[in-house]
Amino acid sequence: MSAILYRSAAQLLSSPALPAGSAVSNVTSVRHSHWFTSVLSLKTTVPLRAEPRKKKKVDPRRDLIVKERLKKKLKKLEKVPPELIPIEDFIIPAKCFDETRVRGTPRLSFEESERRALLLKEWSRFKYSQHQAETADINEALKAQTQALEELKLESEELYNAAVSPDLSLFPFQHQGPSFTPPLTNYEAPDGKYSDITRVYTQ
Repeated sequence: MSAILYRSAAQLLSSPALPAGSAVSNVTSVRHSHWFTSVLSLKTTVPLRAEPRKKKKVDPRRDLIVKERLKKKLKKLEKVPPELIPIEDFIIPAKCFDETRVRGTPRLSFEESERRALLLKEWSRFKYSQHQAETADINEALKAQTQALEELKLESEELYNAAVSPDLSLFPFQHQGPSFTPPLTNYEAPDGKYSDITRVYTQ
């Protein structure tokens, strides 16, 4: 449309029969008209509007036939006893019944077995010497403690009794027991975050 208007305006300008003022006024009126777009402007097509879909006529007889078929299927399903859902935790896989599957111990070389035996003996010697040193230190500390208490008893019995009595300030501990409150009737304990991987069986 714009190309046709452009050609007509060019013909009006180039025609010698018309006066110059009338041709220019016609071109300017065409360019500034809101009915026609400019040559340099964007062009869009006319919006296409779809027609509304025609509603299909529903036959009531067909609806009745479909409902009767569904009723017959439901009756057939009711006659068949429901299948029990299998508990997968109680089902032993078939590969576990295979008696030929025996896990054997890895075979070690002679050098490796000797090295492990010597290492185990060395470790047992180290732990025995460590135990002996600890028991010796404990016995020496107990002997020194008994000697100090005997000397203190000879000096004064009050100080001896104070030394033998337990000191409750060494480990300060305060504890308050739970208060008795009745349970909430509508309280539901949260299960926490978990991923549900249970299978759903349809019958």
